[in-house]
Amino acid sequence: MHLMYFTEQPMSAYPEQAGRDFGATALMLSNKHFDPVEGSRLYNNYIEQYMLAEEVGVDGIMLNEHHNAPFCMQAKANIFAALLAGMTKKVKIVMLGNPLPLAENPIRLAEELAMIDMISKGRLVSGFVRGGGQEQLATGVNPAFNRERFEEAHDLVTRAWTQEGPFRFEGNHYQHRVVNPWAVPLQKPYPRVWIPGVISKETIIWAAQQRYPYIALNTSIEQTKKIWELYDSVAADVGYVGGPENRGYLIQVHVSDSEEKAIENARQFRWMQGEFTGLAHPVWSTPSGYGSPSARRAFVEFASGRASNPRGETSFEQQMADLRIIAGTPKTVVAKLKRILEETRPGILALWGNDGRVSQADSLTCIKLIGQEVFPAIREIAKSLDLKSPFEANAPVHLKYSTDLKPRKAAAAE
Repeated sequence: MHLMYFTEQPMSAYPEQAGRDFGATALMLSNKHFDPVEGSRLYNNYIEQYMLAEEVGVDGIMLNEHHNAPFCMQAKANIFAALLAGMTKKVKIVMLGNPLPLAENPIRLAEELAMIDMISKGRLVSGFVRGGGQEQLATGVNPAFNRERFEEAHDLVTRAWTQEGPFRFEGNHYQHRVVNPWAVPLQKPYPRVWIPGVISKETIIWAAQQRYPYIALNTSIEQTKKIWELYDSVAADVGYVGGPENRGYLIQVHVSDSEEKAIENARQFRWMQGEFTGLAHPVWSTPSGYGSPSARRAFVEFASGRASNPRGETSFEQQMADLRIIAGTPKTVVAKLKRILEETRPGILALWGNDGRVSQADSLTCIKLIGQEVFPAIREIAKSLDLKSPFEANAPVHLKYSTDLKPRKAAAAE
């Protein structure tokens, strides 16, 4: 099993009441509330957390990015990935991930990721995402073309990584007369690609068609089982059997040396979810064209009070009961994670350990206990359940070559 640490890197040091008064924090809450002195402190705190994660034996550090919102400070995840590529030695750098539809030049993105892979000596896992709805508005990208741009940018990036240049790329959204980057990945044919998501059926289907592992982001056990049913059905249709190596799971878990402190700190997960900050206006987070009509209607109906939350009941108590949030000492946490592993059978597990205003001291304690006590026990459980990661199962990196372009040779063969 591949075991990762994650934090959303929140900008938690801002006036909470300002968010409450405005009613939303993503997109339109003024950046006058951002304090760069506190931002500097927090960025360096996160670096300290990541370095400790490698020290205590975590397999991977999961990174992501969001824009125009205090719940995530990573405006460019590749910057943190580049820092970690040079500062760490063993840990995988897992991008979950770069929002492809926001990229105006996917070739530039391909070059950045190739540099990270080379500097890290082949430790990059390059995940791709569609980006949040409000981020399409923040960057001036038409939400109606989100999925088209995602798939076209993906094809351009993987071609830039694998096919000898120069060649020409003419798509509906990206046109390049010359594709010939000199920075290409160390890993061949290219770094593993993992695709994170919540409950978008279209993304699950696409990931399964590409044979890319799908990482379920904090979904309930029952929702996760339905995701795997759909994924495995598509996998069978395209000629392979889905298994643990195709399945990933991110869950919010805070570990402490006492049950009481763990539960108190775990309530900070509600900070990111919007209980304290309002998070996002539903029209901004699900703009017309961004998702399927049925998905958008479900969220708008919920926002207007006419329907229940399509993601389920989100109170802290209910999420604790459903194991969408886990908090406690290592013994308590391992027992609950064992149930999740038995029922959902992922080969990739990421623990979202800290959020909101959890102190740095408590954050570091959480990471120590995850690495030194929780993960060793999880490895034994995973071994007994035969939950192999893509690395252990030697799952292939799926690659489709265009018939008119030559694949790039591995350096050793040239």
